[in-house]
Amino acid sequence: MTKRVQQLDRVIIRFAGDSGDGMQLTGDRFTAGTAEFGNDLSTLPNFPAEIRAPAGTLPGVSSFQLHFADHDILTPGDAPNVLVAMNPAALKANLGDLPRGADIIVNTDEFTKRNLQKVGYDTNPVEDDALAEWRVHAVPLTSLTVRALEGFDLSKKDAERSKNMFALGLLSWLYHRPTEHTIKFLEAKFAKKPEIAKANIAAFQAGWNYGETTESFSVSYEVKPAKLAPGLYRNISGNQALAYGLIAASVQSELPLFLGSYPITPASDILHELSKHKRFGIRTFQAEDEIAGVGAALGAAFGGALGVTTTSGPGVVLKGETIGLAVMTELPLILVDVQRAGPSTGMPTKTEQTDLLMAMFGRNGESPVPIIAPSTPSDCFDAAIEAARIAVKYRTPVYLLSDGYLANGSEPWRLPEIADLPDISTEFAQPGEGESEGEEFLPYKRDPETLARPWAIPGTAGLEHRIGGIEKADGSGNISYDPNNHDLMVRLRAAKIAGIDVPDLEVDDPEGPDGDRAKVLVVGWGSTYGPIAAAVRRIRKSGGKVAQVHLRHLNPLPANTGEILKKYDKVLLPEINLGQLALLLRAKFLVDIISYNRVRGLPFKAEELAGVIQDVIDSD
Repeated sequence: MTKRVQQLDRVIIRFAGDSGDGMQLTGDRFTAGTAEFGNDLSTLPNFPAEIRAPAGTLPGVSSFQLHFADHDILTPGDAPNVLVAMNPAALKANLGDLPRGADIIVNTDEFTKRNLQKVGYDTNPVEDDALAEWRVHAVPLTSLTVRALEGFDLSKKDAERSKNMFALGLLSWLYHRPTEHTIKFLEAKFAKKPEIAKANIAAFQAGWNYGETTESFSVSYEVKPAKLAPGLYRNISGNQALAYGLIAASVQSELPLFLGSYPITPASDILHELSKHKRFGIRTFQAEDEIAGVGAALGAAFGGALGVTTTSGPGVVLKGETIGLAVMTELPLILVDVQRAGPSTGMPTKTEQTDLLMAMFGRNGESPVPIIAPSTPSDCFDAAIEAARIAVKYRTPVYLLSDGYLANGSEPWRLPEIADLPDISTEFAQPGEGESEGEEFLPYKRDPETLARPWAIPGTAGLEHRIGGIEKADGSGNISYDPNNHDLMVRLRAAKIAGIDVPDLEVDDPEGPDGDRAKVLVVGWGSTYGPIAAAVRRIRKSGGKVAQVHLRHLNPLPANTGEILKKYDKVLLPEINLGQLALLLRAKFLVDIISYNRVRGLPFKAEELAGVIQDVIDSD
């Protein structure tokens, strides 16, 4: 019997299981197939901080959510239409997010009395009426996998490990995902263990065949490819995009890239990715600690390289002294802070926007630095290039504030044309350049346009100069304790940062047929872009008027920021912190910002923000 195929415009799937069940790999593989098929997509991996949390417990639940559609989407979705629960803990941890009528696929083999008791179930919810609000598909995933692999020389325990591939095969059949990409991936991943590769492929295919033949699923679903702008696309995470952006910046600036880094969640993948690309002249150094990592990066910048260091909040604290040194020495340096929940160790795998004030002020003395923040995973590519442009043009350290949501999330990325990338090449100081014959080199003589000092390669004859953290004399760079000179140098360094050329803000405020414009402006920065934009879409679809603007450059702010803020009756600013950008905007522009703040380690939901926006609109 041919099964019915139902057309859908979008689907939100969440894979959930024990942290050892391979949910991140399963979600990643389903995402790869979805990207290959041509849907627009957005993902939200969510996993414990522990390497191996206690099996079968709520703290040990790992999940991966994927939103894919036949049209442009902006978020991983508010609530899943489908939950794949590999055990009772996964079901209990995620059930509260499911809307009524959603599909639940449960691995009934794991719903043993012991596993149920671990998470507080007195009875089996699959067998009573506890799940009556949802459509439950009871599938013995573990035993079906073991049966499918009976012909392989594997222990029962090893065979059970392939149950995630069985689940992936079932979901691939259910949503018409291509299979070739996953098979090739498994062959490559287990190339040195061909028996394991064959077993995983067999489990994957068995899951597909189960969907095709079982009576448990009478309908499969099809989500047609999205109509995206022409071009070559690939699925990319924020950390991958940032790494590729740094490589592109190295090429466009004609500077060798040096990364000095210490592994830290969720920034480590940038180090991992860059270490694969030595053919581009990339040098990666895994330092013994955070201080050594940034010190090496600044030393590389002194030597004429594009110096980069990557970290997260706790590492930024340790790097603060060296960032101050970079401010004093006026050398280009990129500091990537992939923000995570704090304070201290906090929640290492959860996202936040709580490092903005630390990036602004977390150093001793008057030590301003530029700050930029990408808005989407793919935007991390362009943000990295922009950070490099500012660093080399203005001879300054630059903060790039990503976060865990952007770092681990993914979306389709249209590969840019090489010719469209900005030229950010720079010239090093040359002996005698701009000086009268016989005059000594002045390492702090400033470019009249940018106020940047010359970048002199150490060891170049005629360009000998002092370097270090003690205050410099204007022009000569000699050590100076003169009060007036210190006042002058502090003001020059501040003026250099304040004068950085950043594009004006563009407001998304469609004028209505009567010529009226919105009275409410929603401001965002960083990873809140997707949820805010999705919420704004909902308000406009229901007939409401609301404007949106998103900040990439946080220091200095675009020149028209104050003008825009003062145009609107009300300004709403959602942040995943307790109001850090709102504090800065209130202080600088004396605008009564309405803050909306949640610090839960999770991104905002579009429905949540739409409700907040509507409340602000209705509060007249």
